[in-house]
Amino acid sequence: MSTLYEITGQYLALYEMLESADELEMKVITDTLEGMDGELEEKADAYAKIMTELDAEAAKFEKEADRLAEIEAICFPPAEAASHEDVVNRMGAFPENFVVAVKNDQIVGFINGGTTDKPVLPDEFYHDITLHKKDGEIQTVFGLNVIPEYRHQGIAGELVEYFKNLAKERGKKALILTCKEHMIPFYESHGMKKLGVADSCHGGATWYDMQIWF
Repeated sequence: MSTLYEITGQYLALYEMLESADELEMKVITDTLEGMDGELEEKADAYAKIMTELDAEAAKFEKEADRLAEIEAICFPPAEAASHEDVVNRMGAFPENFVVAVKNDQIVGFINGGTTDKPVLPDEFYHDITLHKKDGEIQTVFGLNVIPEYRHQGIAGELVEYFKNLAKERGKKALILTCKEHMIPFYESHGMKKLGVADSCHGGATWYDMQIWF
């Protein structure tokens, strides 16, 4: 099928032919132009519909990014939280690796992370999206967030299990993350193993490497 640009080019060529066409050629050209009118109109309508849908998706993306950045700021100290820019960049680089929890028609939590081929999670990975490898064999967790009023309801556990199963379904070999000491029992309850203190100074805190291999 013709694209809009190809149709426009055909119009120009046909109109140029009109100047030197005889009566029979005129009829053929006119019939062709009339047929193309309908095609162009359909194409234009379809294009307008697509652009409207894209605008709606862009607005939804922006709204979700605002909400996720807001939740991130609530759940982590300023020195550790991903900035609004970081959240937007991550959503642009790996939107398939964002899982959100919705309650009462609002996003109340989410989990996200890039993919890699290395079984470690260096600090620079949090801010440099070029380190994300779409086909990487290892899924990371950059952050697990649930706003305070919705905690202790099993939402965090649901997010971890969903993310873990998603990684398995995609053929990943492992799920890795770093966490603070008080979160170790939580992640261990979801099958992850503590490896020890991580080589991280993110936010000036002490972090522990956690992994689960499938």
